[in-house]
Amino acid sequence: MPHAAGITWDLTDLYAGVDDPAIDRDLSALMGRAKAFEARYRGKLGGGLLDAAALLEAVIELEAIYEGVGLAVSHADLAFAADTQAPAHGALVTRARETATDIRSHLIFFELEWVALSDAQAGPLLDAPPLARYRHYLERERDYRPHRRTEGEEVILDLKANTGASAFGRLFDQTLARMRFHSTLDGETEQLSEEETLSRLYHPDRDTRKAAADALTDGLEREAPLLSYIFNTLVADHASDDKIRDYPAPMAARNLANEISGASVDALLDAVDGAMPTVHDYYGLKRSLLGLDTLYDYDRYAPMRVAAETIPFADAQAIVLDSFRAFSPRMADIAQMFFDRRWIDAEPRPGKRGGAFSHSVVPSAHPYVFMNYLGRPRDVMTLAHELGHGVHQFLARERGYFGGNTPLTTAETASVFGEMLVFSALRERQADPEGALALLCGKLEDTCATVFRQTVMTRFEQALHHARRTEGELSDARMSALWMAANRPMFGNSLTLRDGYAGWWRYIPHFVHTPFYCYAYAFGELLVLALYARYLEEGEAFAPRYLELLAAGGCERPEALLAKVGVDITAPGFWQGGLGVISGWVTEARRIAREIPAGTG
Repeated sequence: MPHAAGITWDLTDLYAGVDDPAIDRDLSALMGRAKAFEARYRGKLGGGLLDAAALLEAVIELEAIYEGVGLAVSHADLAFAADTQAPAHGALVTRARETATDIRSHLIFFELEWVALSDAQAGPLLDAPPLARYRHYLERERDYRPHRRTEGEEVILDLKANTGASAFGRLFDQTLARMRFHSTLDGETEQLSEEETLSRLYHPDRDTRKAAADALTDGLEREAPLLSYIFNTLVADHASDDKIRDYPAPMAARNLANEISGASVDALLDAVDGAMPTVHDYYGLKRSLLGLDTLYDYDRYAPMRVAAETIPFADAQAIVLDSFRAFSPRMADIAQMFFDRRWIDAEPRPGKRGGAFSHSVVPSAHPYVFMNYLGRPRDVMTLAHELGHGVHQFLARERGYFGGNTPLTTAETASVFGEMLVFSALRERQADPEGALALLCGKLEDTCATVFRQTVMTRFEQALHHARRTEGELSDARMSALWMAANRPMFGNSLTLRDGYAGWWRYIPHFVHTPFYCYAYAFGELLVLALYARYLEEGEAFAPRYLELLAAGGCERPEALLAKVGVDITAPGFWQGGLGVISGWVTEARRIAREIPAGTG
């Protein structure tokens, strides 16, 4: 029986199906509300005709309209992710997004009138007690003041997005979902999906790993002309957006959305770059433990035990829920709902999008978790990761549509904390040195992927966007060269990246859908190590404060929220603390390894 067979989500909490007539009825009604909103409020805010009470009434109605639109678009996006090849799903995504854009065209005036107010005009409204719930949302809107354009220009930009970046993103998803990778081993060839191919990079048999890596390389090479054109187009589109909106650098828009300064991001990236020798040390140890003369790219995730551990989905569920419950029964109870109420789609199947995510949907509904569960130990961690997101999103619903969403940096904190709880629980149960080493090495490899590899990906994006702006359209070979230049420093002489690895940038969805997302993973992992240290110091008293942090959603700036749990991310050298923990794990792995003969695995 396939892993997670039958573990599919039930989207009927949102709509009965992609052909539910309620979708178009709701969108039509929302269009009517948007037009009525425009008729009632256009010119009022800019004309100084709204006091705090009237502004509150307007913001509540605006939020309700956006939430209704968000429900329809979320349903379409989730249905499409579950089956990218169904024409009805793609058609619904297009229809929902186009209608959402039309609705927004009647609302954007309000945001523009708000940001156009002087500080003297906006200040008393921001300070008014009735608007306290929406203060941060209103402040955040004004943060974008230098980058807003005229109403007509904003409407045009929204309209063109559906046939621009959004369309190329969909093309990328559909391309990867239909691709099959031909893995040949002992004269037998299998056709694998992207997820199945990537999964085999964790296989205990070296020939199987190499065959999977070669299959991925060959498959991506076959689609190189299309994928490189998609990347070129999206990177150029990003440059156009930056030029239109007057962002000074390619990463500036993401940093603003994440509520973090460019200097803080640079400090994070520089700190991680400086700690790359930790990765070299780890893979030097792994090479010794595996008894190999040379490690290659397909050896990065080789398990430390010969026997491949396969974990049924039900066991993964129990592991995650038990780990969450040991930290907080409330956290476990929320996560339990995802299983009991079919808010999870974990079954791998043809046409399903690759990867994993938790979608917050809207506050009046609930989040959904998406993944492709293949029974590997790391799939258990992925489940914990996405349920960490899910618990966060569920708790933050109380803040409403405008207050519930968090920057990527703090969003990834909740997910990685979920992983950390599972890792720590498994570690406590592991008395066997070989098992303890395998577990610790698995965590180190996940951490290297989360902190160091995500930093590498950010460096690649920086180089990619710079090159596209200074050199024009880039050849596939040029982009591959940039990828290798970014990746080699991570491994030094500890591991050899073969020539075929040069094209592996082509399948990474973050580059397509959310440029410069990746540093948020490094931010989240290192921040979690600080939060977990607080938990170890405070014990049970920390859990309620942590859940309060999650429930706060995006109602304050990240540094203010984190200060409430005793963490100061602005402190000089803050990132060194987490990097030191990772280095300590390598030292501990060496200590445990002394008890085990070389060549294990």
